Amino acid sequence: MDGRDWGLFLLPYEQAVEELKVKFKTMRAELKKRQEYAPIEFVTGRVKKISSILDKAKRLDVPMDQLETGIEDIAGIRIMCQFVEDIRWVAQYVRSRKDLTVLYEKDYITNFKDSGYRSFHMIAEYPVQTAFGQKMVLAEIQIRTLAMNFWATIEHSLNYKYHNSLPDDIRSRLKTAAEAAMVLDNEMSSIREDILSAQKSFEDDSSIVHRILTDIHKLYFFHLIVEAIDFRRRFDELWQEHDFEGLKELSSDIKAMLRAESVKVSGEEDESQF
Repeated sequence: MDGRDWGLFLLPYEQAVEELKVKFKTMRAELKKRQEYAPIEFVTGRVKKISSILDKAKRLDVPMDQLETGIEDIAGIRIMCQFVEDIRWVAQYVRSRKDLTVLYEKDYITNFKDSGYRSFHMIAEYPVQTAFGQKMVLAEIQIRTLAMNFWATIEHSLNYKYHNSLPDDIRSRLKTAAEAAMVLDNEMSSIREDILSAQKSFEDDSSIVHRILTDIHKLYFFHLIVEAIDFRRRFDELWQEHDFEGLKELSSDIKAMLRAESVKVSGEEDESQF
């Protein structure tokens, strides 16, 4: 039995996962601000369990002294997308990054497995800065839709339960479920523009509500209590009616009053200097 310190061995992989999660989440936020839409829905990551590493090493006949190069997914990142089209987009962003090197890719979307498994895998080399210098770590980046991820998660759990020897009936039903997930992805792609338009409308409406309530609160800073109460009453009426055009006008009115008060306060401060 291997006598290594597994905690020490896994440390750079844990660091790689945490750093990559932060970087891809930051990339999502930046894309959303620049383009109003981010192809990344959310990001998760994990370090492979010791038992899983040992099982895979045995299955692939990887010597224990070659785990770092023989097992490529000890560090794993999953990037979830809403639409199949987004996967290619995200993959291109990953390829263009200068803080990692993509070694090769495995396209299980165009060439999905017999089981029905679909996902896009990228094996990357990522530099981790340790206390004793830089260490290159292999990481697997999986890019998939929410439907693909749901199916893959269920299949993984069932394979674990049956020790990778699924009964024929379950295998068949999983394949049927995979086909259903593919149909779902295709349907979502066919109405992609309507979905994105609806999502943008929801975000815009939510933003207006947040802006109005924040600005009403600012009125109290200028001691405009009566005005704040009146604006809140108007907001409640418009919100009950879902009148978002009226809410936009209300937001403009509040902004105008805040600007006027800011100018007034600024002028009074200037006069106080003499």
